[in-house]
Amino acid sequence: MKHIKISAFDCPDAWFKTINQIWSKGENFRVGYGSEVTETMKLNISIEIDHPENRPLVSDKAPCDMKYVQWYALTYLWCGEGKQDETYTYGSRLREPVNQIDEAIDRYVLEKQDRQVTMVVRLPDDILKYRKGTKERHEPPCLSLIDTEILEGRMHMTCYFRSWDAYAGLPANIAGLQLFNEAFVSEINEKGNLGVETGKLIFHSKNCHIYKRQFNLVKELLEPKDKNKRTVKNVEKE
Repeated sequence: MKHIKISAFDCPDAWFKTINQIWSKGENFRVGYGSEVTETMKLNISIEIDHPENRPLVSDKAPCDMKYVQWYALTYLWCGEGKQDETYTYGSRLREPVNQIDEAIDRYVLEKQDRQVTMVVRLPDDILKYRKGTKERHEPPCLSLIDTEILEGRMHMTCYFRSWDAYAGLPANIAGLQLFNEAFVSEINEKGNLGVETGKLIFHSKNCHIYKRQFNLVKELLEPKDKNKRTVKNVEKE
């Protein structure tokens, strides 16, 4: 298993470096059971983003935009309401049966040096292949936990994804989690008048991957076509 560490300046830089590393150094992995049974290229990866607050949060080459990211951050991460066509969202897991987000805010208001503030998305029941008492397939959350720590006045978040779609999911996920962190810090400052700022985003995933159906999209992004180069040369000659 190949493990790669990536240091990135901001969120778009993290996305581009991740897909580039998987494309150039990834291992072939055929998914035998999962949301999509297919061929992939994958890495066990760690990503450290120094300035995730930098705008824009998503690259103009990414398959998502800020409108989607804002909707995702609010609907899937911050709010506790589930969607009608889904059994849960990350936010519903974070809010029920214990409102972990509010509890985390209150703990930091009482003590900034608290090192026990970990919010968990995955549940013990997620190990089950089928929903209890049924033959309905169960899909455990990709995002398993959000760990937090305040250091030198900055809120740093460390997140673990058991499985991560590097091309389509990662850019929205990291940008959405930055918006989550900004809302989280805003609530802490409002309640405790602490002056905390957002800090680094750090991610770990044992299977950060590119799906076979995305290979051509990634190739076009990372490997410019020769005809484009020839066009530039022709223009220079003219």
